[in-house]
Amino acid sequence: MMRKGQVEAAINASITKFEREMLGRGPKEARTFIIDDLVVVRLKGILSPGEQQLATQPGGIELIKQMRTRLVESFSAELSHLVEEQIGIQVVSMHTDISTRTGERVFVFTLEKDAEAELAARDASSLNPERPPLTNR
Repeated sequence: MMRKGQVEAAINASITKFEREMLGRGPKEARTFIIDDLVVVRLKGILSPGEQQLATQPGGIELIKQMRTRLVESFSAELSHLVEEQIGIQVVSMHTDISTRTGERVFVFTLEKDAEAELAARDASSLNPERPPLTNR
């Protein structure tokens, strides 16, 4: 059984790989946080040099946001599956936004149940496995 930090790292790796393979470039930095029934993924440094330049032009920010949002939304089922595969809990919804000012993208996945509590329970059971009762000899 994977611990919370290991699950967060696995989700990080999956989302980073997805960004690289499907969108042509991966983030410079990625962090994943499991909080109650949410998985929050924060990607930094995701804009290409061309997108950074376009963001300075009139209408460029809206164009980048629209294009990136449409691309990601077209892959929402695949992204949700990546999270489900790592955490073992069904994703109910996915939300995303991108900042052209900071070059960050945030994903928020809402889960069917409290993953943080479930992972804590798994960790506790792996640390304290039930011992067989002692017998008198």
